[in-house]
Amino acid sequence: MTNPSDPFSASIIPFEVPEQMRAFAEKGVLQARDSYAKFKDAAETHNSTVEAVFTSVSKGASEYSAKLIEFFKANTTASLDFAQELFSVKSPTEAVELWTSQARKQFETYTAQAKELAELGQKVAAEAAEPIKANASKFYKPAA
Repeated sequence: MTNPSDPFSASIIPFEVPEQMRAFAEKGVLQARDSYAKFKDAAETHNSTVEAVFTSVSKGASEYSAKLIEFFKANTTASLDFAQELFSVKSPTEAVELWTSQARKQFETYTAQAKELAELGQKVAAEAAEPIKANASKFYKPAA
């Protein structure tokens, strides 16, 4: 139903699209649909990659936190044991020897704990990067 007062009505402006123009427009629509489908697939793939990274990082952060708590408990226990031993010393030289021994043990313990935390941090980072590397290898071929 055409409205005579509508300036865009087909009855007022008779316009027919040439066949070449129609074919060009249809080709553009097909290309746009194809591009959208590719974009959608890539977005879904990247979304799953991001989810895998966050899952891995979350798991790694939990492991790291658990390790920190374990070290905190061990260090607190060692400090309380040292305090208890310190109360039982009989002479100042015995106290200095005990203190020196404790300082040496503490340094060795802290060094080992720092090394273990660094290794755990590297492991977590590598596990978090793995989904990204796997996804990137699908889209980007390594240079020869």
